[in-house]
Amino acid sequence: MEDQPGYTLPTDLPVDPGEALALATRVLDEATPRFIEGLGAPGVQTKSSRTDFATELDLELERRISDALREDTGLEVHGEEYGGPPINTGTLWVVDPIDGTANYSLGIPTTGILVSLVHESQPVLGLTWLPLLGLRFTSVSGGRLRENDEIVPALPDVSIRDVALGLGSLNTGARATYPPAYRREVFEQLTLAAARTRKFGSTGVDLAFVASGRLSAAVSFGNYAWDNAAGASHIRAAGGVVTDLAGEQWSTRSQSMLAASPRAHVEVLDTVTQLGEPGNFFEAGRRRAAPEPESPRPWLEGER
Repeated sequence: MEDQPGYTLPTDLPVDPGEALALATRVLDEATPRFIEGLGAPGVQTKSSRTDFATELDLELERRISDALREDTGLEVHGEEYGGPPINTGTLWVVDPIDGTANYSLGIPTTGILVSLVHESQPVLGLTWLPLLGLRFTSVSGGRLRENDEIVPALPDVSIRDVALGLGSLNTGARATYPPAYRREVFEQLTLAAARTRKFGSTGVDLAFVASGRLSAAVSFGNYAWDNAAGASHIRAAGGVVTDLAGEQWSTRSQSMLAASPRAHVEVLDTVTQLGEPGNFFEAGRRRAAPEPESPRPWLEGER
């Protein structure tokens, strides 16, 4: 795993990663009581689609977390709600103040806060706080995954036929790259192949559960760094594999994510690869028909 980009610490970081992790840990601990207090907050701001919304607490927590990180490190912040500088170059914090906002608004506990430090499109540290589950995950490139400050054993090399597989949302992410029909086909095939599947409604939860061995793999069609970067850091630290659905090394530029133990990663990637190109799907369960061969006598076409 040491040869994976982003797995070992870069030598040109503008901050000490240990100090940055300690700072971010303190910031999230201080934000946790407000996160718990606001559970059930209604959605008040529609975002990129009719099913995607923010609560007032999303906005409040992002301002609070971002201001503290920026002030104490001098680094810029890109947040889900307020945006920020480009994510794919330089070094900056990436913040999702409430991952799984729909769950949060409904009072469902699979929701949390995600923070990562990204350097040249790769996460160098990640934090996933799941206050309603009593779980905190931290990781630094080149180090070990920690859950509630305890080192997590390296991932067992499990099969998707042995341990449940996590599936993300069908409605978010790079829809032009992965049409809805293709997503449904992927989900159907993986549901048939895996021992069981789980849909928690939070990418951060899915990825933390893969990293800690609670899931064998997770598939996300989302292309947002605030959802994926912290989890990518965790899974690499635990000895897992993180790519996109084409099997290319994951970065903040990726349009999807496949995170898994090594064996499960091969199994999921094989299943997905056998489906062919995403653009070949135009409605559920059907592929685009191959073009008809040209007639050897086109001058007769009009006589049919």
